Amino acid sequence: MAKHFQQSALWVQFKCAHGWSCLTHKDVSVLVRTFRLGFFKVSLAYVPLAPEPDFSRPVPRAGKDIAYIKQLDAFSSELKPLLPKHTLCIRYDLPLDYATVSERDDYNASVPDMALLSNTNIKKSRVDVQPPDSVLLDISRSEEEILAAMKSKWRYNVRYAQKHGVSVRKITALDPDFLHELDSFYSLYKTTAARDGIGIHPLSYYRDLLERGAKDDSQADVSLYIASHEGEDLAAIITLCMGSEAVYLYGCSSNEKRNLMPNYLIQWTAICDARKFGCKVYDFYGIPPTDDPAHPMHGLYLFKTGWGGAEVHRPGSFDIPLSRLYTMYIFAEKLRAFWHKKVMKKIRGR
Repeated sequence: MAKHFQQSALWVQFKCAHGWSCLTHKDVSVLVRTFRLGFFKVSLAYVPLAPEPDFSRPVPRAGKDIAYIKQLDAFSSELKPLLPKHTLCIRYDLPLDYATVSERDDYNASVPDMALLSNTNIKKSRVDVQPPDSVLLDISRSEEEILAAMKSKWRYNVRYAQKHGVSVRKITALDPDFLHELDSFYSLYKTTAARDGIGIHPLSYYRDLLERGAKDDSQADVSLYIASHEGEDLAAIITLCMGSEAVYLYGCSSNEKRNLMPNYLIQWTAICDARKFGCKVYDFYGIPPTDDPAHPMHGLYLFKTGWGGAEVHRPGSFDIPLSRLYTMYIFAEKLRAFWHKKVMKKIRGR
């Protein structure tokens, strides 16, 4: 099975340029972040979407397959001596894909019992590092087949944008106007952050990612797409293509001319380019778990599922504690999550 992009050299080196360090064990990349917790200097080890189960069944079943729990425990025991002395825990984003929320939730609910049976100290993290729910669109088909499989309104919106003069341009870090285009993207991103109450990275973060993706040895295509109408930029996204996988990483839009449907045409353009690159799957990367109208991101759910892809639901983040300070860290992490998701989001929204 091909590595997830977060296990790639490109992504790991990128994260190491932005506050993380890295080590490799059994061909699995492990990110390490060191910070202060009160008077203590501590570290957190993070393993994104690895290790893969080493047995034949495609996905461990709820309450049945303690083999994978044992595999994680053994991997953690081997990894511990390689980590900084005061590492609080090893956090895993488990690479297990479930077709339904109930299957995923059943598996998560059974982990404590499986941990007890296997004598493994594994705990569900209160905070998921990566979005556990996503939509994977099969783009190994022809463009006509992909269009036919999406909701009719989505086809209409793509063609509506084309008909009404919306254009999409693809930009890489090698283009002469790259920095100007990046500034336009960031201006749109700040507009989106203010509108939706979300936090964003500094401009240098996105510049670095795009520049790394433009290098000859990156084996990837990291591109910026900008949709415009009559010279006015309306929407922008950043995508990554690597091997058979394409990922929609970041997206933003203006408050103007939303009726022209630029977000639909920009996604369709990126999907078509990902097909040409040779990708088989386009990952929309992050949705609410269910079609719940009360969810604050329900509109995002509708937008991403309307393209005709299959929903995938992963278990999220799990921790194997290594230190007595782990409990203190979890409490601090909970407070931080409350501050950013509740307090700061409300402030940004204003």
